Amino acid sequence: MEVLARAALRDPQRLLPGSFWAAVGAWLEKPHVANKRLSGARLTESPRGSRPGGMEAAWEALGSSELRHLLGLEGPGHQAPLEVALRTLLPKSSPPAPAHEMVLKDIVNGTVTFLPLEETQEGKYKVKICNVYQIQLLCTQDKEWSISILLSSPENYISDGILYPKTTWLGSELLSKLAKWSTEIMKREFKSTLSLISVARYSKIYQDLKEKYKKIVKVWPEVTNPEKFVYEDVAIATYLLILWEDERAERGLLKKQSFVDLGCGNGLLVHILSNEGHPGKGIDVRRRKIWDMYGSQTCLEENAVSPNNLYPEVDWLIGNHSDELTPWIPVIAARSSYSCRYFLLPCCFFDFHGKYNRRQSKKTQYREYIDYITEVGHVCGFNVEEDCLRIPSTKRVCLIGKSRTYLMTQEALLDEQRARYITGRQSFNKTASEKRDGLHQIDGFLIATDTTALIGDEEVPQKTDVENVLMSGFLPRGKEQMRNCTSLPQDFVNKVVLRVVQLLLSGSKESPPENTTKWNRGESLTLGEIAEHLDKKTLKTLKNEYGGLQTLLKNNHQVFEVLNGKVQIRDWREWKPPRKNKWHEQAQKRFPSGSFKTRLCWFHMHHPQGCPLVSEFCHYAHGTAELKAPLAVPKTNNVQQSSVASLTCCAQMG
Repeated sequence: MEVLARAALRDPQRLLPGSFWAAVGAWLEKPHVANKRLSGARLTESPRGSRPGGMEAAWEALGSSELRHLLGLEGPGHQAPLEVALRTLLPKSSPPAPAHEMVLKDIVNGTVTFLPLEETQEGKYKVKICNVYQIQLLCTQDKEWSISILLSSPENYISDGILYPKTTWLGSELLSKLAKWSTEIMKREFKSTLSLISVARYSKIYQDLKEKYKKIVKVWPEVTNPEKFVYEDVAIATYLLILWEDERAERGLLKKQSFVDLGCGNGLLVHILSNEGHPGKGIDVRRRKIWDMYGSQTCLEENAVSPNNLYPEVDWLIGNHSDELTPWIPVIAARSSYSCRYFLLPCCFFDFHGKYNRRQSKKTQYREYIDYITEVGHVCGFNVEEDCLRIPSTKRVCLIGKSRTYLMTQEALLDEQRARYITGRQSFNKTASEKRDGLHQIDGFLIATDTTALIGDEEVPQKTDVENVLMSGFLPRGKEQMRNCTSLPQDFVNKVVLRVVQLLLSGSKESPPENTTKWNRGESLTLGEIAEHLDKKTLKTLKNEYGGLQTLLKNNHQVFEVLNGKVQIRDWREWKPPRKNKWHEQAQKRFPSGSFKTRLCWFHMHHPQGCPLVSEFCHYAHGTAELKAPLAVPKTNNVQQSSVASLTCCAQMG
């Protein structure tokens, strides 16, 4: 084996060699952390000295003196049995197909060897000698160490840039990562990513769903970043589909699980899960534009959610960034039915009756809140599992309540325990100085003592009015009113737009309208100057909207350019596409050529000189004859057959 690269390490804290094996473990189990072209790995470890199944040919090759000499496995000090594992590398996209490699860990000599395997025509595996590499730890002197990457044959190494990275990457990127990890005190605050499901299945299903729903990015009508929200919901849907498939196998279920997404937002998660055959619906206080694009097979309901709303016929409740509903979802699931389960992805820090107040500062606020929501699940009688999702977010810890800690016959007792706990939390949050007044501990949980009474010499729980406790102090969001000028009457908006254009044109020193040699875009006025010319009734209406006049003018992007508090008529001849960067690429995906000419050109209809662009170069329609239908979210093949069933489900669940 030839040394490709070496890194010197200082170990004043005496972490080595233990931290080296922790670093190797990270590279073995989570290679995607270093190699971004991988989605993960599947590791199958064998008992020390035994061979992995199906690897007979490769294992026999290990017995050859030639290979053992190449790997440095012969001679004194190499008599101890090796730890053997089979690793399957999973690429983010296909091709290539997943690759197998045998991993040999020599703990005594601080060496781990990676033997890539290639399949023969007979379906057997043999070692791909040219791509064999080693990671080696050596102690050079006290507190001085080195990590090396060694190759069997650097000149014959074959790289595909994905499963087999270039030798330069191995000698620089991988080596630097291993050196860094080996000298760090690794504190794991949360569980490993995707620890409860198969990474291999996740990788395949995620790629399939990403391909299936990627067209939604192009027609995303919301102001939010489409790539982030679409692919995040695809990732969450992938996780749930695998979780539910595993549950059906464990419980022997034939029907796909039903669900309700509480606080469903844009509804995309509901859309994907419904399309994949799971009956369900989403509920949110505010309707989103994109809801209309999903079609009738996706059940979405605009309504407020109350803690007293129960869903006895539903298998799973989902809380995906559900804000103030987050602590209530385990409660609602527990009270809906004994068989109801929940999936939570907490984000904003809410308690039952307002913002969450920290109890201690030794943990991060996020870790403390996750622990608190876990505690809520335990109080409600759930065995709570924790996992980390693979999503583009810093808040990616999910909590899952699949099974109960009590018998169904104990439901009434547990219901009272939940009510006492919620009452205790309300008392806890009243004031910081009195936050523990009237509270005592039961099994580590804060419970209000005013729910107990003395009978003889014994203190027993009083009967608690659970319904009143759940609603006491909780103010569910009402149907949210849009205050960004989008809900204003169109006649009102049109009048304001025309009035502002007239003001900008009337004070212009440019060519008059009859002189068509120069297109008149008028003068530039401040928002204050424009407001002085609007009547009181108009100003009062705008005052009720967030951003007022400025928001209305910015909403009419086709007509106005608003910059640094000044307003001017937009001249589309000056428009230039942004420089090519990530956001430009997203804009191109979001607004494909098929989305042009879906609205009438305001200038063609209202400006004294018409549109400054000829129809061929204008993104808007010059007359109704040019109008195109807006793009819709494409329906997948399997959606068509489930439309009637989904609609029936909506009627039953509503």
